[in-house]
Amino acid sequence: MTALQATPPHHRVILLVDVEGSTARTNAAKAALRCALYSLIEECLIKSGIREEWRDPFIDRGDGILVLIHPVDHVPKTLLLTQVIPTLETLLCERGHSLRLRVVLHAGEVHYDMRGCFGESLDIAFRLLDSVEFKQRFRRSKAPLMLVVSEDIHRAVVRHGYDGIDPQAFVRGVYVAVAGQMCVGWVCGPAPCAAEPVTTSD
Repeated sequence: MTALQATPPHHRVILLVDVEGSTARTNAAKAALRCALYSLIEECLIKSGIREEWRDPFIDRGDGILVLIHPVDHVPKTLLLTQVIPTLETLLCERGHSLRLRVVLHAGEVHYDMRGCFGESLDIAFRLLDSVEFKQRFRRSKAPLMLVVSEDIHRAVVRHGYDGIDPQAFVRGVYVAVAGQMCVGWVCGPAPCAAEPVTTSD
């Protein structure tokens, strides 16, 4: 494959995690933060039954991680909502982490070339993550984690109320434009930990 060539589209579940307030930290603090985040996400996926061979290697985002999960029968999209997100929230609370995480869940086609991955589905996920509405909602919250799912995930999974998923917990509240089209995100904010962390700014 040359640098100008790309693979055909591959379907992936897109899990995007970002740490709030990382730009306000020193470089030494950021190094510790990154170590804690990688350890946390790896443990969360393992505990949720998502083995390493069913996902791409983590893609570094500086103060976040992009996880691309393969379409295997062992990892239905419902698993992300009923196992991965609750497990991540539990780990954040149990370990007393100072991390507060914005999380995006989407799914779609992803291309790969010599430099990495790309595609409109990733554009949508990143726009949802960085949306002003999502950041503002999170700042007003004291929860350790807040999730936004794409319209595709909401329509295909959330609204059907599969076992362990409460559609009423999701509120349409994020709007982003991608390729001239309006994309909607549905926000779900888990309950705060018993020891609530202090809200920080981005």
